[in-house]
Amino acid sequence: MAYQRRSGEEATINLTPMIDVVFLLVIFFMVGAKFTDQEGSIKVNVPGVGNLQSITRGPDQRVVDVLADGSLLLDKNPVAINQLQQTLTSAAAQYADTSVVVRGDGQGNFQAIAEVLQVVRQAGITDMGIAVRMQR
Repeated sequence: MAYQRRSGEEATINLTPMIDVVFLLVIFFMVGAKFTDQEGSIKVNVPGVGNLQSITRGPDQRVVDVLADGSLLLDKNPVAINQLQQTLTSAAAQYADTSVVVRGDGQGNFQAIAEVLQVVRQAGITDMGIAVRMQR
């Protein structure tokens, strides 16, 4: 039994959906370009102020490391306990949402960690935490 070829019928790809998508993209970008042109043409006189201070975002989180020998690092910089209190007090005064994470060495003295927590509380920072490692 021999196969007969149908003459005139060839496999074709329907391009109609692709053309529809292309036209929708063209319309979308044309409308978007119109809006950007209108935004640039609006003239607004912004009022000035006499006393201008730049708005800076404070650090989200300060990290105090308490090493095994009792020495302290604030954001990876060595610091003394009294200098730590001054720095944290000024940070709390400048940025109300300052938070502190205390990372203590597991082999170190807990008294040093307790002193750091006391200094953080005296600096007026209420958002504080202690970093720990999850055991698996």
